[in-house]
Amino acid sequence: FLGPGLAAALFYGAVAALVLLGVRDVLFLYEENRCSMTYMYEYPEYLKIKLPKKISRRFPAYELYLYGEGNYAEENKNLILTGIPVLFLPGNAGSYKQVRSLGSIALRKAEDIDFKYHFNFFTVSFNEELVALYGGSLQRQTRFVHECIKVILKLYKDQEFAPSSVAIVGHSMGGLVARALPTLKNFKPEFINLLITQATPHVAPVMPLDKYLTDFYTAVNNHWILKAQDVRNLTTLSVAGGFRDYQVRSGLAFLPRLSQHSRALFVVSSAVPRTWASTDHLSIVWCKELILATIRAFFDLIDETTKQITEDPKMRMLVLNHHFVRHPAKFFEEDPETLTELKGTLIWMKIKSSKWTYTVYNESDGKYFMFPLSNHRNTYSHVHCQNSMLVRKYLLSIVTLKLQEYPSLSDLVVYVPAINGNKFTLDCEFFKEDSRMVQLPVTHLFSFGRYNALLLQNLKTAFVVPSFTEISAKLHIAQPENDSTVAVLNIYSSSDCQYEVTIKTSFSQVLGQVIRFHGVSLPVYVVSNILLAYGGQISALISTGHCSDFVPALTRAAKPYKVDPFVNVVKFLLGFNWFKDIWNVLFLPELDAVLLNKQDMWFPLVSLILFLFGTGIAYWGGILFSSSLRLLSSLWLSLTRPSGLPKDSKLMTPRRAFMAILLVFVSCTTCGAFAILIIYLHYIPLRIQTSLFTFMGHNTVYFLFTMSPETASPTTNTAIDNVVNSLKIHITIINLLTWIVLLCLPSLIYWFKNLRYNIRLDPDPCRTMAIILVSTLGILMNSSTTKVKSSKLSKIAAQLPLPLSVAVVAFGPMHLYRVPYFVICSLLLHVLCCIV
Repeated sequence: FLGPGLAAALFYGAVAALVLLGVRDVLFLYEENRCSMTYMYEYPEYLKIKLPKKISRRFPAYELYLYGEGNYAEENKNLILTGIPVLFLPGNAGSYKQVRSLGSIALRKAEDIDFKYHFNFFTVSFNEELVALYGGSLQRQTRFVHECIKVILKLYKDQEFAPSSVAIVGHSMGGLVARALPTLKNFKPEFINLLITQATPHVAPVMPLDKYLTDFYTAVNNHWILKAQDVRNLTTLSVAGGFRDYQVRSGLAFLPRLSQHSRALFVVSSAVPRTWASTDHLSIVWCKELILATIRAFFDLIDETTKQITEDPKMRMLVLNHHFVRHPAKFFEEDPETLTELKGTLIWMKIKSSKWTYTVYNESDGKYFMFPLSNHRNTYSHVHCQNSMLVRKYLLSIVTLKLQEYPSLSDLVVYVPAINGNKFTLDCEFFKEDSRMVQLPVTHLFSFGRYNALLLQNLKTAFVVPSFTEISAKLHIAQPENDSTVAVLNIYSSSDCQYEVTIKTSFSQVLGQVIRFHGVSLPVYVVSNILLAYGGQISALISTGHCSDFVPALTRAAKPYKVDPFVNVVKFLLGFNWFKDIWNVLFLPELDAVLLNKQDMWFPLVSLILFLFGTGIAYWGGILFSSSLRLLSSLWLSLTRPSGLPKDSKLMTPRRAFMAILLVFVSCTTCGAFAILIIYLHYIPLRIQTSLFTFMGHNTVYFLFTMSPETASPTTNTAIDNVVNSLKIHITIINLLTWIVLLCLPSLIYWFKNLRYNIRLDPDPCRTMAIILVSTLGILMNSSTTKVKSSKLSKIAAQLPLPLSVAVVAFGPMHLYRVPYFVICSLLLHVLCCIV
């Protein structure tokens, strides 16, 4: 039989391995990059647009540029512009130079049509700010873009075909900034009529690390839903990158609740005609196939009368659907003719059979093949034709028609053009859908599902026989509760071959989906587990007089049934109006599980799985953390060689009081996260000095490893117990502080990166937290367990971490910035125990 310690290590080792397996699926197991690189034919140039002094003073870190190449760039230096303005907005840590792919290809296409129409591509420099991690500058960026639009339009005011609006292409968070423009008080909706976003997380922030970020999202999405009239003339296209983009999963790029609107479109790059490729978060701005589709759409959007992008919303949607949804392998026509005259003296051939194959090779004359439909309507429901060139650049490879939808159609005509040196095979067949459709259940780990398989034969393939092909099918968004549609898998097979199709669930890919959808919430569950262990340590200290180590305390206290049932019960009760009224009277925030449910991301087992993942991470993180502290303390001990146990000292000395006041001043004048980092770095070595390996006898024996109770006096034993118990508590506290520092780190990086513009971070999401935490740790860093055991508040301190652990899971997954405050509540009570 395995001991409890070994069994726990094996179990949590397996849990940690599952986490790593899911992370591996997200970060490494995706299709290869099939995008072609976009190259510039001439050296790219970025002409800085001089902004009014008032704007430059308000936004010293931001700039506006005009893109150009070669002679085109020289001609535009005097800013006498006659084209169509397009504004590119970079995203998180993005460069204004990312516009070059769009600008260069648009310039080449304009040259092809002798500059009958052309576009002027402007781009904004946001100083490569980390707006996905710090939301305090999003509103500032939005106001700057508003000013840029007004400046751009003024450049055209004296031109014959002066534009009244600007088209915007926004990458990542740049797309969200563009969507925020209508929320500004003085913004005129007619300033923009077309918005294309690339890999923009519209639904929710990828990492909700501060209140400014989540509030910005709430304001933007609520405005688009509640004040839809402000964007009624705006046509929006959101393009997601697919599974290669592990930074912004495609489900976040869906425009919230806009499926009911006729002027919004959402596509994944792998489904865009003539692109057919998944893009990562950066390649979406230079993927040649996708950029070509975008530029073709831009030119087809031009109104010949105004020489600007058309003001007709229906026309804009027709063009975007043509290029991004259903490309029929021909140029866009606003009013395609329903009748087509088949001219020429080509050969006509009538085909009466239900299955037909024709191989074409090096024929100089085209042919028409006519299929009479009257012979097949009673027997078959569909007709299917395809050629063997299933390559991305050939679009019209497959056509399937439902005969019932064309009751007046008498014949189907297939035109085969002249072929010069190329060879391909054309297959057509009539079939009955019922005979080819098989409905099968899909094996699923957490729910039940099904799909329809449509088997279409007559495809001549070039596969090596025997061969094996594995295709992964994963969802970008979860199926809504009120959606009963099923997935359809079309299998194009050859009638000359036999196939075996196996449907199975990939356990590793299911784990990957859990990490992809919920991995951001893992810190919440790790902290929840550490809080449970923290409460267990204090309880053991009160009941037995001895504090257990972090890992055994975690193993005993971290039980899912202590947390999950409460969250699920509250979520259930919130479905009743009476409970919701009580909830609102108490001014409690909305439960994060409810928000996840609205996004179709919540299912009963998700919290349990994440809790176990969090326990595994906390377990091995605790072992790694304790081992690191032991190593550091050994190094310190070998250098300092202390002579005995430290004497009891006051909770607050003048020196520590001065340091606390100084750090409060630092947090108010610079950055709160900076003050938190300083106090954290001061806390660790202080605990090493005062609590860890502090007693050394004359024979250089370290009491934590070798000293036994028989070799020490009662007084020494008591002192040792106090030191050891304090050490164990403080290790857990440092563990909690580590996660606070990690969650505050993005705003610290943002502040440091922009230090040359302003020494004070404003707004600062960590300032209030820093003031409280600095004052708390100033007292806590020299506290001991002796005072905690005898405190009147000790029982409350032992019980409080449990409800705080529940609160972290209830209110933290979609609001990570709340997590440190729950930890601070527990630390504050610990401080009170040292005083009262």
